[in-house]
Amino acid sequence: MPAASTGGILTIDLAALADNYRLLRDRVGPAVTCAAAVKANAYGLGAARVVPALHRAGCRTFFVAHLAEGAAIRPLLGPDCTIFVLNGAMPGTEAALHAAGLVPVLNSLEQIAHWRALAHQTGASLPAALQLDSGMSRFGLSEDDVNTLLAENAPLAGLAPTLVMSHLACADEPAHPANHAQHTAFKRLRARLPAMPASLAASSGLFLGPDWHFDMVRPGAALYGINPTPGQPNPMRPVVRLQARLIQTRQIGPGTAVGYGAGFIADRPSRIATLAVGYGDGFPRAIGGRGHAILPARPNIMLPIVGRISMDCLAVDVTALGSTPLAAGTALDLIGPHHPLEEAAAAAGTIGYELLTGLGARYHRLYRDDTSPQGENA
Repeated sequence: MPAASTGGILTIDLAALADNYRLLRDRVGPAVTCAAAVKANAYGLGAARVVPALHRAGCRTFFVAHLAEGAAIRPLLGPDCTIFVLNGAMPGTEAALHAAGLVPVLNSLEQIAHWRALAHQTGASLPAALQLDSGMSRFGLSEDDVNTLLAENAPLAGLAPTLVMSHLACADEPAHPANHAQHTAFKRLRARLPAMPASLAASSGLFLGPDWHFDMVRPGAALYGINPTPGQPNPMRPVVRLQARLIQTRQIGPGTAVGYGAGFIADRPSRIATLAVGYGDGFPRAIGGRGHAILPARPNIMLPIVGRISMDCLAVDVTALGSTPLAAGTALDLIGPHHPLEEAAAAAGTIGYELLTGLGARYHRLYRDDTSPQGENA
């Protein structure tokens, strides 16, 4: 579908994505495996295109959340690649997960028992990762669970554990005491298990330093351009640009309302542009009256989004552009080189992760690569 027939354009820079992977890989060094989290359809950007780009950049280990996500990307990867399923196997899906060539991250004694049962049925040791709850109280084996597991004569019989992992709750706050508490708990619990590669850090944790890298890091958000070091300059290249196409402009006088609920009333003569993106496209309704758009030709002028965002459109006050021509179809940036993802997310009262993964299917998706630019609808 051509871009002209859609209300918005979502550009994904695959070359920047690959550069971000290489930057993170090089930061941890050759002794540490740099995996990639591609769950939630590669954070909403299209796993079918993102996964091959990461593979070309050298990635051979991938993390998804669900069986269906792993099964979808398995055909894109060779036998030398490992796909871990973070949520493990839902009851009754163990055989399907194994048949798809996926490795579950076992989070509970129940999941371990079911995976061992499948191993007994197949007569083979089955690969698996073990997750430890180091203090986030979300996924993984608690210390009591570890005690129960190790009380068995052969606690991991039937399993071929390839990884022990945990996840940091406060890695984006380097000084938070929870980081060291989790680091200590992870090392203590890990030491009680048979020796195997270990992983604790994802995007922000990777930047806490070498002590946090262990044998594998699992970046996700940083790959897609989200700043893993909040409050500091973003070391990652931007990957996403979101543009909305202009439908029409109008002149309004003082006292004129714009949008549902008359949430904005002009206090001066104003020029209002209607753009063809709304919350039906995953652009948050909460950003109305708080966010901005930018005309690429005038990047230093922030144009306020006014009134409530509708399902299919939003309004922007373009008065500051003066008499600058704005033809129907003109694309304005909602996220772009002069308006980063984090700024747009903050205006919506959320985080870059949520904004990125929520971007909908109505955009024309343009995938760019330095060597072979191409576009397609995803």
